[in-house]
Amino acid sequence: MLEQPTLVKLGLLLSSLAVGEAHKVLVYGGKGALGSACVQYFRAKNWVSCLNPKDCSYMCFRCIGYGMAKAAVHQLCQSLSAPNSGLPPGSAAVAMLPVTLDTPMNRKFMPDGDVSSWTPLEYISELFYKWTTGENRPPSGTLMQLVTADGKTEATPVL
Repeated sequence: MLEQPTLVKLGLLLSSLAVGEAHKVLVYGGKGALGSACVQYFRAKNWVSCLNPKDCSYMCFRCIGYGMAKAAVHQLCQSLSAPNSGLPPGSAAVAMLPVTLDTPMNRKFMPDGDVSSWTPLEYISELFYKWTTGENRPPSGTLMQLVTADGKTEATPVL
């Protein structure tokens, strides 16, 4: 069996239990805050982290483009969950829908923001790891809303 890496990209997680023993994760756009946190988390768990050679952590300069990119990720996630999508058996595609991530740049540019309502990157990294190893992984195609209030984050599938 070929060892295929798990893919984590801007809130999109592709994982396969069938290849979970390979302990490889590909963080696409891993130079951004969330990608870097995921790389560090998986490395601490003795997983091999493979950064995509392209720097895909660019910022969208127009709200329209940003919104379209988010919608495209949602559609990609749901398309990948369809039968015969090309994902290996036992794989799952799950998209994360956070409100505001607790990143250094968000803290810099929103110094008066309510950080108790921002989702910690560690929370998402832990969630990705649990799902990648098969713990409470939602069905493929799930759009998972993340809401943080008073420092507590809850993940809820969007129906």
